[in-house]
Amino acid sequence: MAIEAGYMVPHPPLIIPEVGRGEEKRIGATIGAYQKIADEIAQIKPETVILISPHSIMYRDYFHISPGVRAYGDMGGGFGAPQVSREVVYDQELAREIERLASLEGFPAGTKGERDPRLDHGTMVPLYFVSQEWQNYMLVRIGLSGLSLKVHFMLGRYIRQAVDKIGRRAVLIASGDLSHRLRKEGPYGFCEEGPEYDQKIMEVMGSGTFERLLEFDEDFLERAGECGHRSFAILAGALEGLDIVPEKLSYEGPFGVGYGVCSFCGRAKDPYVALARKSLETYIRTGEAMEVPEGLPEEMLKNRAGTFVSLKEGGRLRGCIGTIQGVQTCIAREIIENAISAGVHDPRFPPVMEEELGNLTYSVDVLEEPEEIDSPKFLDVKRYGVIVSKGFRRGLLLPNLEGVDTVEEQIAIARQKAGIREDEEVKLERFEVVRHK
Repeated sequence: MAIEAGYMVPHPPLIIPEVGRGEEKRIGATIGAYQKIADEIAQIKPETVILISPHSIMYRDYFHISPGVRAYGDMGGGFGAPQVSREVVYDQELAREIERLASLEGFPAGTKGERDPRLDHGTMVPLYFVSQEWQNYMLVRIGLSGLSLKVHFMLGRYIRQAVDKIGRRAVLIASGDLSHRLRKEGPYGFCEEGPEYDQKIMEVMGSGTFERLLEFDEDFLERAGECGHRSFAILAGALEGLDIVPEKLSYEGPFGVGYGVCSFCGRAKDPYVALARKSLETYIRTGEAMEVPEGLPEEMLKNRAGTFVSLKEGGRLRGCIGTIQGVQTCIAREIIENAISAGVHDPRFPPVMEEELGNLTYSVDVLEEPEEIDSPKFLDVKRYGVIVSKGFRRGLLLPNLEGVDTVEEQIAIARQKAGIREDEEVKLERFEVVRHK
């Protein structure tokens, strides 16, 4: 399990009809985007919603994680709608794990220092929409701090590590409005940095170029009167390196405050890749190989073939092990075994540690039956892999690998892997693969 999706959302109280009393109709695009997010979350069925709110308890040099078993909030007080209320159950296990991981490295985050246990409107507004479609979730609520953007980004990493560690299916919601200084007649007046900020942040978040979030100048952010930038930085840290699809859902600011909504969902999971990931994660966490699960495509259960499982971390190879021909009872079992080998038994790398699991990307190559060729002219580095053999020595190289541009390079690397000298005559075979990633 992992963080399945992330969302950037605003929290205008008047978007709730009981508060807006008709004014909410002026931000219909935001309402539509919120409804789309609620539908997505209902399809994901997360066990836990992690919500970052600028209006939760905030300290200058510390991130507060709401403690306790449950919490209550309503839209009374200054919003005049006490009938709009919400009670939530906190995910105490996940909150404790975030706190534990942070404390191991002296990172300033934890559950101490609660002053007001009530849910703030930065939490209430997103949950108003989520709970219309999905109610069976626990909550982790985290506030911001006065620390740097980079430190907020780091908190996101700890959150994801904790989610991976205890195996939660989770989504993360970064609650925050954009600039409060878009219009002269708005409640906070106009500043030219306001519209400029909104344009930049929607470009950054809409494209998923999260590293650019940390490049914003603090003085510029203050002049722009933004609300949610640090929430977004935490979201970025949690999603760093994940294979997500960014989508800009809406932007509007009719009241002089910018409301932007973006979705960051994981790509549709290829069953071959999903099985490889599940296999290695199961083995690392339990020490045992998983059984072949139900619901896999028929060809994975009935066919046999060689497979290679490749792991990357930060774009760099982290392990790759495979079989030239099927040695297990089916492709699914082949993937399960080779994923474990790629993560634990590749002699070029140390075994994968549990804290690395959330940072890995996987690809699975299913090999077609090799055919013997009598000349390198029948090879194509993009289309065909090559097997070079001399007696019992055998070296294989997959097709379409980064940095391998010629047939000569392909054969030379395969020879090297097999321990076959350049002056030794060899048998050549070629094969095609179906690559899943």
